[in-house]
Amino acid sequence: MDLPRLTPLALALLCAHATVNAQETTLSAVNVSAKGYASADLETPISTTTLDADEIARRGAANVGDALRGEPGIAISNDSAQGQNPVIRGLGKESTVLLVDGMRFNSAQPAGAVASFMTLGLAERVEVVKGGASVLYGTGALGGAINVLMPQAKFTPGIGLKAGASYDSASEGWRGTAVVNASQGDHALMLGASLARINDYDSPKGKVDRTAYDSDAFIGQYRFRIDNRQQLRVSAQHHRDEDVWYPGSTRPHASPLVGSTTVHSPQQERRLYEIGYQRQGDGAAPVNVDLRAYRQEMERSIYSYGNTLQRDIVTNTVTFRTDGIDAKADWLAHPQHLLSFGANAWKMTGNPDRYMATGAPFTTLTANNPFQHAEIRALGLYLQDDMRFGQLNLLAGLRWDSVEGDAASMGNGARTSGLGKKETAFSGSLGAVYEVAPLLRPYASVARAFRAPGMRERYESGLRGDGYFYAGSPEVESEKADQFELGLKGATSTVNYQISAFFNRIDNYITGQILTGAAATAACGAANAGNCKKTVNLGSATIKGVEARVAWQVAGGHWLNAGYSRIRGDNDDLNEPLFQMPADEISLGWIGGVLPGVKADFTLRLVDEQDRVATQFTRGTENRTAGFVTADLGATWQFAKDQSLRFAVKNLADKTYHEHLTEGVSGNEIKAPGRSVQLAWRGSF
Repeated sequence: MDLPRLTPLALALLCAHATVNAQETTLSAVNVSAKGYASADLETPISTTTLDADEIARRGAANVGDALRGEPGIAISNDSAQGQNPVIRGLGKESTVLLVDGMRFNSAQPAGAVASFMTLGLAERVEVVKGGASVLYGTGALGGAINVLMPQAKFTPGIGLKAGASYDSASEGWRGTAVVNASQGDHALMLGASLARINDYDSPKGKVDRTAYDSDAFIGQYRFRIDNRQQLRVSAQHHRDEDVWYPGSTRPHASPLVGSTTVHSPQQERRLYEIGYQRQGDGAAPVNVDLRAYRQEMERSIYSYGNTLQRDIVTNTVTFRTDGIDAKADWLAHPQHLLSFGANAWKMTGNPDRYMATGAPFTTLTANNPFQHAEIRALGLYLQDDMRFGQLNLLAGLRWDSVEGDAASMGNGARTSGLGKKETAFSGSLGAVYEVAPLLRPYASVARAFRAPGMRERYESGLRGDGYFYAGSPEVESEKADQFELGLKGATSTVNYQISAFFNRIDNYITGQILTGAAATAACGAANAGNCKKTVNLGSATIKGVEARVAWQVAGGHWLNAGYSRIRGDNDDLNEPLFQMPADEISLGWIGGVLPGVKADFTLRLVDEQDRVATQFTRGTENRTAGFVTADLGATWQFAKDQSLRFAVKNLADKTYHEHLTEGVSGNEIKAPGRSVQLAWRGSF
């Protein structure tokens, strides 16, 4: 998108980017998502991560989760090759707001990753805000927010083309992307496409079945320049995956005729339509305005396949539709005060059409809808003040939200009353960063965030990742989280770093409470009474941790970088480790010129074993995961001004491993890809 305003330091850093980019770093990343407008990370009293298109391409990432793997404070939860969800500071997809071009993804995902409903090959940037971010993003931002920025139509005269293609040997998969920008006078048009044909990948132990899929994505945007300060835009995005399987969802079935079941999606689509207006202010106290209305649809067929029967025993087709309006503005009310304010309103609807075979010989499918005509409506208002007092930068924000859920019925029509619930919440944040010296900028922040229960937690009963059958609960209340963070950050032309320590307490923690006897039968049904949990609010959970990253130019054009993550989560009610916490991790890397026009890079991940597991909460189903070390090596040849070739080897030592957050029956989790050779070409014309 065209950015409405850059702070003075951000402008300076963008200019520095042109000269320092050749050394693979900048003084500081410029991030749009942390404050709602472009600002340098050095001016921001919270933790952020930013990946640009060059870095995404260097990592050879297939999706958002893959791109962020190994970043401090970020882990990946996956149940397939396609379904890889980022986990920020121990909080997963339910507690992280995912956005594309600032518009939030809303969906109730029983399997897979909502973050995979876009093609990363088209993305220009991925921005991560770590920690409570409800002031800007409302419900769900307990862990933070991830914003994927797609190409925007630009008023660059003529026609320009950017394209790329890649191949990886592990899956024998091909990917191709192309983006065209055409502009004349006050008109600009951008069209983009990305195709992927991915086969089952190889692990060191052999072929990993059911990891193949096909993916197609198309994007477009038209902009009309009303005058030199005002623009109109119309945008559309379409993403489609076919034949996606989630082997991490495989679970044993009570009947030997079925054996086990695996969730798969024969087809899933995301469609986005947006119309927007933008005005850039001028004068001594400019006001910048951005307005948009959008519709986003997430349509999925979600089936459960009986592996012994070799046919589906559950079919489910559903579209989660979100209609939204966003209005925001920022106003330089005073040289020391940049005010930003806005309103967000959206409505998400869902109406699953599910059929199940409930008994031998599992040949007759009958309607068994988890809920019907459900909707969640949200309205939020916020105000933020970005204050500058010499070397001190203060950031203060306040937000009010109203979130209401309702449904016509749940439990296949068994319950039709008492399904509506409305809650209001206040969120706030206060942070300060002080420049003692360019390399010494201490900062501190406190944030209150909240998460209203999702559609599945309110209305759907079914199996969850810990192996239990969960009974939905319309009565469940919102979570509230208070996070405190202390840190240091700094940058010069040869060094940039950030160190932070955080503490996050979540009250009204939404989780499952084990039921037995008559209560279990009433909540989960007789067939699931021995394996029953009800979605409830239980006391609190606490998550604390330390993370650090540093990049250092040790010689001209040669950079060393390192990252570190340590997270500890506690279930305060059960006095045990919180379920599915990431393992400790260190990453080490080098990038530098080795020949004229050739830059090489090396990355090492050292992941500790994870033996801090939840035993009571999961009834012993979360087990220890062994530590592992992986190495990646690559080289990029800039053989022409706008043309490059890349050769890389991932998992150089062909290490057998899986991340601790990999879904699946413990001991049978899918293995990560083995050694893979990647070839990629990028060019612009």
